[in-house]
Amino acid sequence: MPTTHMPLPAACLETSVVIVIGIDPHKSSLTAVAADDTGHELAARRFVVNAGTFTQLISWAQRWPQHRFAVEGAKGLGRGIAQQLAATGAGVVDVPATLAERARLLTTGGGRKTDATDAASVARVALHHHRLNSVQPEDQSTILRLLTEHRDDLTHERIRILNCLHGLLRDLVPGGAPTGLSADKAAAALRGVRPATATDACRRDIARQLLAALRRIDAQLNTNETELSQAVTAAGSSLTELPGVGVIMAAKILGHVGNVTRFPNADHFASYTGAAPIDASSGPRRRHRLNTGGNRQLNSALHIIAVVQAHHSDLGRAYYQRKLGEGKTPAEARRALKRRLANVIYRRILKDQKQAHPTAA
Repeated sequence: MPTTHMPLPAACLETSVVIVIGIDPHKSSLTAVAADDTGHELAARRFVVNAGTFTQLISWAQRWPQHRFAVEGAKGLGRGIAQQLAATGAGVVDVPATLAERARLLTTGGGRKTDATDAASVARVALHHHRLNSVQPEDQSTILRLLTEHRDDLTHERIRILNCLHGLLRDLVPGGAPTGLSADKAAAALRGVRPATATDACRRDIARQLLAALRRIDAQLNTNETELSQAVTAAGSSLTELPGVGVIMAAKILGHVGNVTRFPNADHFASYTGAAPIDASSGPRRRHRLNTGGNRQLNSALHIIAVVQAHHSDLGRAYYQRKLGEGKTPAEARRALKRRLANVIYRRILKDQKQAHPTAA
């Protein structure tokens, strides 16, 4: 594990100077670069990822009495080291890969890309960007996100199996398989199949295997919903009191939001969800455009809730109809309702978290 040493400026010998250690993580290694408050690189080291990586990193960082860490992709490849650091109470921020890339391109060197330059860029972003998310130890929101992501995987697999099963039944049953295919409907259709050829017998056998897999996934989905309900209850959330927000939707929102206090206000939260339009003004012209960025999972959740409320909730329907009366198109009125819902959900989660942790409020 090679170590690169650079001469330390005198200012870095003062304990008041906080050194930022940028970390560029990979599957089999991670590279750390220490930088002072001017962005000057002090030292760099590459660590092989194994059971002793964390201990080696902490020991190396002790050279600087005052230091903090910045990890690229703390919710991705950097999750492991970021969580280990956060568990010790160390200051750790999450640096998005897009910001680190921009910082690297703005430095001298012709855009050269190495693990060390990436880690140095991560450190520089942490020095100059003051709204990075602090890495928090995993909590109930992490459980909710894991459960909802697992449910999405199960749902996608169920759709794939149903499509395959539908195709086989189309060839086995005169007139094809029924619409809205389920495990029970597929089982009923298969009971009437009498293969006339060896090919049809093969199709029937595969269909039976797919049916067994479908029943297994249905059972897993039922178990998952029970676990989600328990996890939402344990989180102390009242989101399910809102029209259009069930247990699964509440779990997805809470899992992706995490600690809502990381958003300074409702406007920042709406921007994060992609529900707030983006200012695209130029000169005297004032205009906004649709925000196609943001967290797409939260944006999708807001869209579904808005559609439900526009048709089945008195307050949501009244707001939607009022926007239509103002001359907005149905899509524009729905987007306005999404923006309003973002505020409502932000305030509701903030209230719930303050009640659960009054001392942190």
